[in-house]
Amino acid sequence: MEPTSGTLVPPAHAPLTISARWGRILAWLVEVPTALIVVAEILILGGGAFARYALHAPVAWTDELAGILFLWLAMFGAVIALQRSAHMQLTTFIKNAPPRRRAWLDAFGMWMVVAFLLLLLRPAWEHLAEHVDVLTPTLEISEAWRAGAVLAGAVLMLVTAVIRLLALASLKQLAASGALVAAGAGVLWLLSPVLMELGNANLVIFFLLMLVGCVAVGMPIAFAFGLATLCYLALSTDTPLSIIPNRMQEGMSHLILLAVPLFVFLGALTEMTGLARAMIHFLVALIGHVRGGLQYVLLGAMYIVSGISGSKAADMAAVAPALFPEMKQRGARDGDLIGLLSASGAMSETIPPSIVLITVGSVTGVSITSLFIGGLMPAVVGLVMMALVVWYQTRNEDMSGAGRPSRREILRSLLVALPALALPVIIRTAVVEGVATATEVSTIGIFYTVLAGVLVYRQFNWRRIYPMLVDTAALSGAILLIVGCATTMAWALTQSGFAQDLVTIMSAVPGGKTGFLLVSALAFVLLGSLLEGIPAIVLFGPLLFPIAKLVGVHEVHYAMVVIFAMGLGLFAPPFGVGFYAACAIGRVSPDVAMPRVWPHMAALFIALLLLALVPWFSIGFL
Repeated sequence: MEPTSGTLVPPAHAPLTISARWGRILAWLVEVPTALIVVAEILILGGGAFARYALHAPVAWTDELAGILFLWLAMFGAVIALQRSAHMQLTTFIKNAPPRRRAWLDAFGMWMVVAFLLLLLRPAWEHLAEHVDVLTPTLEISEAWRAGAVLAGAVLMLVTAVIRLLALASLKQLAASGALVAAGAGVLWLLSPVLMELGNANLVIFFLLMLVGCVAVGMPIAFAFGLATLCYLALSTDTPLSIIPNRMQEGMSHLILLAVPLFVFLGALTEMTGLARAMIHFLVALIGHVRGGLQYVLLGAMYIVSGISGSKAADMAAVAPALFPEMKQRGARDGDLIGLLSASGAMSETIPPSIVLITVGSVTGVSITSLFIGGLMPAVVGLVMMALVVWYQTRNEDMSGAGRPSRREILRSLLVALPALALPVIIRTAVVEGVATATEVSTIGIFYTVLAGVLVYRQFNWRRIYPMLVDTAALSGAILLIVGCATTMAWALTQSGFAQDLVTIMSAVPGGKTGFLLVSALAFVLLGSLLEGIPAIVLFGPLLFPIAKLVGVHEVHYAMVVIFAMGLGLFAPPFGVGFYAACAIGRVSPDVAMPRVWPHMAALFIALLLLALVPWFSIGFL
């Protein structure tokens, strides 16, 4: 899910302080090179794909250079996200706290971030030193160019975190919360000999009590994963801590993950160039005049647009403002609209090229092509169930003011929308037919969208490109840091023997593979609401997918069930962050929307049961 910004309000003396000015300078120093890296990645991968498929003359070094730059993009993007308070965090337990108490919690959470980054510096330096004399296979340059990204990112994030503390917290809050964190660290260090003797009981201490506590007070999820893992390894094992930056780098270095920033940028381009608007206008002309027509348009638009941007908030923001005013004029209730918007976001999580699908493929080894093929039908099941709810709720809708467009008007809107409608077809067909990888096809989509915006829709605001590049880096950095830290945490859990214990427990679930699927679905509904989507997938995917295979569940079928379940949890109140994002986009109070969303959530739950019980929906076209 998308990052959730903190709400810590700076005190009155803060806006013109030295720390605030240095914050702006630091942001500029990081943002400009990061934007250039995004452009370089597009050109390198796009050029490599063109050379391979058009000129039949592949360039050997493109993937290697793209991989090195990608790690720097991930770490610099994480710095920007920290600067903007854009890292994913759970605010469910603190969002209603009084401002004064919230300020204390935010200061405490930022001190925890500082503690993690301080502890990471030495392992990151050791990791860099270990790779200075190692050469890359193709470019034959030092691997330090890759390994240095983690150290540079840690240093810049540390400076950024300190600047945010100085700018946003009072001296009293700084001193008290810092002393509390230091005291906790001291107690854990003194207890280290005792912890060494506890064995797997440390899993409860660090990965349950500490991790849940950090997340509950609003500490960004990626840093909570990293801190819990680092403390576990440092205080209760003899494992060299240089393994932490090593595993972070490994988790973020899958080339398939490079599709994340490229698809995020592609989504921003589709909005800026008018492609998304053209799709919606065609659907409105086609079915907007029937009862519930605009609701069906919203579902159809989310199905078409979803996955391209990598951000569910971006998908909803592209669709809802164009439809909600007219829907309200036709008598739709605010709560029903938010329920429909939330459910459509959950329904569309499996639609390629979903960032969640790409993440699943990168951390579990499941074929991206198979995931893209298998992801279309589960979303159709969700769409049909949602359409039934729409039909029931709008069966008495007053359509007297809705004019029916002529066939000529429909045809004209279709002709206008054809270049836009071709984009998702091109993307999905290119991957499924093997013309390009998921990463390469994102560059094809970018070049196509630029041409369509400039030549067809005549909408291309060059001044928006730089902010879009920086926004892309921030969102990607927030996602990829979670991938890196969760990969490290999953490795630590595996080394502890927890993975084998989990295999034993899950294999013994009554009901065979059906029981395993149902238990997994319920677990990911809960995980999706508490941890958000990508952290849950990255952390538990490598542990649970082998068990699914062991009990006889097809890996693509299992992927669709857990992704759909995670999406349901992500958008279900009261904990699902996606629900509150939908409320913000629709400008409806959560208190108004919450009682009205349950029919939509129930429809999705029935769809989830169908997906779990009928494998054909997921693997019938493989």
